[in-house]
Formats: sequence, C-alpha cells, structure tokens
Amino acid sequence: MTRLFDQKISVLNIGLQSFADNIATAGAPVSSIMWQPPAEGQIEAGLVLARLLNDPEVIKANEIAMERYLGVEPVLVDVQTAGDVLPDFRADKRLLHSGPPIAWQDMCGPVKGALMGAAVYEGWAKNVEDASRMLESGEIQFSPCHSYNAVGPMAGIISPSMPVWVVEDANSEARHRTFSNFNEGLGKVLRFGANSTEVLDRLRWIEQELAPTLQKTLQVTGPIELKPIMAQALHMGDEVHNRNAAATGILIKKLAPSILKTDASTDVQERVLSFLASNDHFFLNLSMAACKNMLNAAAGVPNSTMVTVMARNGVNFGIRMSGTGDQWFQAPANPVDGLFFPGYGVEDAAADLGDSAITETAGVGGFAMASSPAIVKFVGGTPQDATNNSRRMQSITLGTNPAFTLPPLNFAPTAAGIDAIKVVDRGVLPIINTGIAHKEAGVGQIGAGITTAPLQCFVEALLTLWAKRKGNS
Repeated sequence: MTRLFDQKISVLNIGLQSFADNIATAGAPVSSIMWQPPAEGQIEAGLVLARLLNDPEVIKANEIAMERYLGVEPVLVDVQTAGDVLPDFRADKRLLHSGPPIAWQDMCGPVKGALMGAAVYEGWAKNVEDASRMLESGEIQFSPCHSYNAVGPMAGIISPSMPVWVVEDANSEARHRTFSNFNEGLGKVLRFGANSTEVLDRLRWIEQELAPTLQKTLQVTGPIELKPIMAQALHMGDEVHNRNAAATGILIKKLAPSILKTDASTDVQERVLSFLASNDHFFLNLSMAACKNMLNAAAGVPNSTMVTVMARNGVNFGIRMSGTGDQWFQAPANPVDGLFFPGYGVEDAAADLGDSAITETAGVGGFAMASSPAIVKFVGGTPQDATNNSRRMQSITLGTNPAFTLPPLNFAPTAAGIDAIKVVDRGVLPIINTGIAHKEAGVGQIGAGITTAPLQCFVEALLTLWAKRKGNS
C-alpha cells in the first residue's frame, strides 16, 4: 500500500463528479464515468431488473412484440359516429378522456371543462353547472380513450355523437381497428377545456357537415395508407406530433380532388376545404390513431417489456406494457421545460396532458425530432438538441422502424419499441415534445416544450411483470 503512493496515480472516478474534482485539484489525472444505481437505488427494483436482464423468455417475447408492431399497415378507411363503432359505448351516459383513469375530484381544469362541455353537447345536461353535478354524482360515467382503442389529444374527449376516424390494420385478417376524434382547429376548443356556445357550435358543424363530407370523400378515395404520409412528412420537416404542417398538406392533396367529386354543395365543399387548409394540426389525430394501431398489435405478449401506451391526464402520467396487458402504471407527470406565450409562466400551467404521447411510444414525435429542426422554435432548445434527443432514444428501444427515417441522421430509422428494462437500467427517460395547457378550463394553450416520462411507471411495470411470472411458476 505504501509503494502505491510512490507511483504516478491515474484515477477512474465512478459516481459523484465532486470526487473527481478534488483529485484533479490535487494534480492527479482523473477520468470520470457518469453512473448512478439503476431504478434510483430502489433495491427490490434493482434485483428484479437483474433477473430480467438477458432473460431468454423476455428477449423472445420482445422480438415477437416488435415484429408485430413493425408488421402493421394502418390505413384510414372511414368516418363513423363514435357510439356506432366503439363497442358498448352507447350502453350508458359515458364520455372518454385522455390519459390513465382518474377520479372526478382529482381531475385538472381542462379535462373537467371539456367533459362538462361534452355533456352539454350530447344534450345530457342543460348547462355546465348541471353537467358538473351529473359527472360528480356518477350519473355520467367517464373512461380513458385507450380503454376503447381510441386516442385524443390534450383533454382527449370523445362522446357518443362525435365523429371519429376509423383506422384499420390492412395486414391483419381481423383488420384491427383504432379510433380518434377530429381536430377542432385553433382558438377556443374543447380539447383545452373550453365549453362555450362557440365551441359547441363548431363541434356540431364537425358532426353535421365536415364528417359526412369526409365520409363521402373516403368512399371516393378508398383506403388511405397513413405510414407513407408520416414517412414523407418526416422528410419535409414534421415529426408528426407537434408539427404536422407537411402531413396535413399531403392529406389535403389526397382528399381535395375527391371532396369536389362528392354530392356536397359547393358551399359545403368550400367550408370543408377552408377548414382543412387553416389547420396545420389536422393530421395529428390521424397520426395518433395510426400509432395506436401499430402498438395495439404488440400488446398482450406474455413476458414482453415493450411499452405499448404512454398517456397523460393533466395530473398523472401512465404507461401500459405488453406483458402486463391493459394494466396502467401511473406516477405524477413530470414538469414541462418549455417556452410560454407572453403573459404566462409555469405557475399557470396544468401538468402534462393528452394521449398524443402515443406518437413517441411508436417512435415518432419527440423520438423523431432530428427530422424537424424547426420544432425547437416552438418547444425550445436548439436543432442540435433535437438531433441529440433522437440519438439518445436509441439507448432505450428494442430496435428501429425502417418505415420512418431521419434525413439529418443520414436517413437512419427512428428508434422504436421502448423497453422498460432499458429505461430502468440506464436511467434514460423517454422524451416527449408537448403543448402546455393552462390549468384553468378554456384558457387554452399557453406554451409548448419538452418533458419526459416518470421513471416510477417503468419500475412498477417491471415489478408487476416479475410478480406475475413468479405467480405462474
């Protein structure tokens, strides 16, 4: 030991940087490795992680889940009324909301406001005060959109009379279906909790004029493949979550000639085309339904640790994992680091909100930010940050999706198939770019930024999977 200190010392520091700083101050060469215990030092989670790492059954299950996800060909086939195509949706007075399950008293302002507006829209309540009473008493029920194979941005509200996009997997015999509501456009909208007469009148126009016209349009066009639109949009500056300008333009190009061939009046055709052209985010809801369709195929594979849902309800963040079926794992939503519109700040914001994180779950959105350098003007950061985000996500996924490639990364495919094991083991959290809603109903969007999924969701999912395996052994 004495002779050791007579020699020239080179130090490898693992852990706290301050240890390395002290050694460098003393004049010794030191190299640092950034490391922290997996699962933030939770002992039980660390033991379970050690057992699941490189487990042959888990590896095989993840290969199956990933293969199923990659094999889906989502196509837009129809527009229908939600109550007609979502199973048992009309059986009672029920509304759907974004994110994991939540009690009325725990909801954030925008979701409460949107549910009340939907109850008035359906004619179940005379006004929002009456709707609030009915929702609080349980006279009107509510469930997550994901429970019905549906998705909705921000508050995510779907009611029985609302039109929904119908997306099918063209590569499956069963032609598995997923659904999303329609994007309402800009201004005061239900998805941010607004429920004024203006908002409800727009919803009725969507139901009575826009949706029937687009339903007729799809009868002319036939099924529209959504993956190629998303892939092309990634090459044109979109990431198909917070930027959909290119994807919406491509969709309009496909729809417009057929809209003109429908029997809708010239005035209706003009209003429909004007509405589509004025809403750069119109494709978002289709992107979400397509991603949901792809991920549904990967769900329910025993022993798989592939994440199939990430969603937020304005209070909690929730995930589902393939090997644990429809069970939700929740934790408080992480704060959003972003840019606020003038006059607003973090104290005004609701927690992260919406089902649109299904895009990141499928490998686009925040995972594809490298393809959309312009997005940083909206969510903050630099183009290099966007590229770094896409690269970092490769460390927590099972593979890549060759259908979606990123030009700034030499057309490398997007990282896809979030692996809960890798998230917990490496401490790298899935990144999401997101809009920021005001905490009060109806104020609307007050900014946008970057957030991450909370680690504890993934820890709980792995603990549950391990307990399930032990119970079956």
